[in-house]
Amino acid sequence: MSRLKADENPIVLKTFSFAVNAAKYCQVLQKSKDFPLANQLFKSSTSIGANVREAQNAESKADFIHKFKIAIKEVDETEYWLALCKELHNHSELPALNEQLIEIQKIINKIISTSKKA
Repeated sequence: MSRLKADENPIVLKTFSFAVNAAKYCQVLQKSKDFPLANQLFKSSTSIGANVREAQNAESKADFIHKFKIAIKEVDETEYWLALCKELHNHSELPALNEQLIEIQKIINKIISTSKKA
């Protein structure tokens, strides 16, 4: 995590770590010659953290919530691609990725609901 500081927001760190792990898994998919699936998974899984990072510099509360809503849509899409990976390949990396994604999903949903109440 070259540019990320240890004292940053935990969701920023978690989504970055997930993106790294998902990108590594995409390399496994590429070795299996499943380039379309690798590309789709790479895009959606890295977009989660990118939107969370953008939310850290939101211009308003509404903008903050909007960025996290985009992130949760990317979580849903990533969940779909991981389910497809399980059906087609069922590599050993999938359970850990799914666990990370579920944790991220819970945190983002909580951030959204808490932010709406504030």
